[in-house]
Amino acid sequence: MNVPDNILDRIYDFLAEIGIKVVNRPIAQSTFLPGILIDRGTLAVDPGQLLYPGDILHEAGHIAVTPAAERYLLENDITAGHPEKQGDELAVLLWTYAACQHIGIPPEIVFHPDGYKGQSQWLLDTFADKIYIGLPLLVWMGMTKEATAEGGFPAMTTWLRQ
Repeated sequence: MNVPDNILDRIYDFLAEIGIKVVNRPIAQSTFLPGILIDRGTLAVDPGQLLYPGDILHEAGHIAVTPAAERYLLENDITAGHPEKQGDELAVLLWTYAACQHIGIPPEIVFHPDGYKGQSQWLLDTFADKIYIGLPLLVWMGMTKEATAEGGFPAMTTWLRQ
């Protein structure tokens, strides 16, 4: 995927600004996404293995929608042994889309054809049509308002769940 050089910098700057720690380091173990490891609530990135910079933003979304008191528990494939975390995926997708809008990167950087079980174009189309499946969950988490409200989604009231 041809990605402008400054995209990675913009993602890293945004994550630092909101308080999600990113560490560049070699990753020897198998990971859910190439070159990215969630390690006790921190994102480890191996630039030599990373295939899609947008995946960093999506994985950060998993950290962001997890309650603050539980973030340190997040490891690698966060749903392994925690099937209840699968329900967070809708909130993560919307969080990631909102982050793209906020930092001004094309959502195609995150929602690339090699991810999302072949449904990336469908996701992009629903976002473009302002169909935000799962938005009530993100509102319930206290992170945004309904899209029809003033200052509502894709604007966020907070980037990290309390």
